[in-house]
Amino acid sequence: MSKMEIAQNQGDSALPPVRRAEMLRLVRQLGQITVTEMSARFEVSLDTIRRDLDALADQGLISRIHGGAVPIDGMASADSPFEQRINVHQIAKTNIGRAAARLISSGETVIVNGGSTAVAFAAGLADLQHLTIVTNNLGLPAAVPAKAVNGVYLLGGEVRSGARVTLGPVGFVGTPQITADTAVIGVGGLTEDGIWTSRIEEAIMMSGMIAAARRTIVIADKSKLGRLGFAVVAPLHQLDVLVTDEGPVGELKVALEAAGVRTIIAE
Repeated sequence: MSKMEIAQNQGDSALPPVRRAEMLRLVRQLGQITVTEMSARFEVSLDTIRRDLDALADQGLISRIHGGAVPIDGMASADSPFEQRINVHQIAKTNIGRAAARLISSGETVIVNGGSTAVAFAAGLADLQHLTIVTNNLGLPAAVPAKAVNGVYLLGGEVRSGARVTLGPVGFVGTPQITADTAVIGVGGLTEDGIWTSRIEEAIMMSGMIAAARRTIVIADKSKLGRLGFAVVAPLHQLDVLVTDEGPVGELKVALEAAGVRTIIAE
């Protein structure tokens, strides 16, 4: 065993309750912590940090995500009530939505999925004209500035009132296939393996939206980075732009760069 490993092992067993209490404070303050960051901060091994996080998760104090942890109240998922999700990371979502809206040009056809960040995106389109919006987001039509659009089309299917979305085919009666210039996609999670959501039906619909568009913009606040979901929607190479409020790090950053995904940090 190397001297470093011995030192780490000694540190691992020295004051775990104190270290875990500080990690809990940090995850609540920062909204998300990673195993790599905590290992460097406390000068202990990655395995020790993983055990610490697992212990805190077992006590119901945090929620584990791929590569780190988030607060319990940071785990609002696509199945959470819309009213709960819209109040989580609200400032970041507003900034992300506006930054994504700046990537759209007048005259585009844009397909947008559900989620509170998508509503902020819609509100940011006020300076554009002649847009065609296609969405399954029940809250989005009211948020789109009327002067910006030629038409807003709501996709049909099962209405999930708690999430304010419809779930069904990406098309309309008489015209089963549609195309769009840009898909703007909110996600439940983003990892090296792709983008994720919590329901298979939603994953199928989001995948159809991406397939219908020439360009895909993912809108995701930092709590979604490194988070797994139940169903994968698409691999990273099918995405073009990520708009977020904090730059991805580690393996996720490398994977995004390798896939050619441009990252924009909203401020």
